[in-house]
Amino acid sequence: MASAMLAVPVTDDVHPAHRSERLPDPPGRLVDIGGQRIHLDCTGSGSPTVVFENGAGDFSVVWSLVQPGVAAFTRACSYDRAGYAWSDPGKAPRTYDQIALELFTALQRAGERGPFVLVGQSYGGLLVREYARRYAKDVAAVVLVDATHEDERIDVGSGKPQRIRDWAKGRATPEPRIVADSALVALRRSIGAPPIDTMALESPLDRMPRVVQDVWRAASADSVYRLTWAAEMDWSPDELQRMHTERLRDRATLGNVPLVVISRTPGPLSDSLDTEHAALQRDLVALSHHARHVVATCAGHNVHLEEPALVIDNIRKVVRHIGRTALS
Repeated sequence: MASAMLAVPVTDDVHPAHRSERLPDPPGRLVDIGGQRIHLDCTGSGSPTVVFENGAGDFSVVWSLVQPGVAAFTRACSYDRAGYAWSDPGKAPRTYDQIALELFTALQRAGERGPFVLVGQSYGGLLVREYARRYAKDVAAVVLVDATHEDERIDVGSGKPQRIRDWAKGRATPEPRIVADSALVALRRSIGAPPIDTMALESPLDRMPRVVQDVWRAASADSVYRLTWAAEMDWSPDELQRMHTERLRDRATLGNVPLVVISRTPGPLSDSLDTEHAALQRDLVALSHHARHVVATCAGHNVHLEEPALVIDNIRKVVRHIGRTALS
């Protein structure tokens, strides 16, 4: 059942102090969630609404090859997390609860009705899992696109891969609340428009439309965005440790929520981390009692940019499944 709607205005004005002056007008709307504005770009019509969650450091336009295809058969929404691109910076620390609250409130106040199909890529997969935990009644299904696993290890250059959650500091998660980060807003205002890197974007970002690549370069030059990204990464080890502990109690933390896990294919010369990643992707299937696994045969980590048709097709199947269930 959808949450009650809040009668709060949705604004389309853009205050120059709240975003990089180099950015063009936003493709979507700036939604006032209570003194803080979130950029939400919703296209198409139909139900259920599909909501995209971006990977670490990514902007809403990263879904530019997927969202139009999904909007052809249902409502589709991408957004920029607080501090990214057109969105105001929000309260620190950047916990998963905090990010989920901001998205939940933005969807409510924009009049977007759930329950939603949540699509999360990489780091975004962790965020949609948290959203589903916190707002279970607002979630119809989850699609994970080569999502990060709570037991993931990375190589930071030492030659000895480490689990991200091993860096947890045991910090207590504060209660989330909506408030713009006035210090970062002031910083964005004082710095003004930064120089933009004119170098070509690396693959597979160069597959996006040229106008989208220009937006990406401008948004990437914003120092507030970089600080926000760093704050998200700083808190992640504690979140991953919590998620690991929760799954020791119950591997199926999504319960009966329909789940699709889309993952990349390990390369022909896979190293130990790549092989481990593949095993962890298979483990993500156990998050739900109603799940299936899809392997992208021609894509690396950024499946949504390298095999967008595969992502679109699997979202379509989820939407159709939900429609049949609702009618039965």
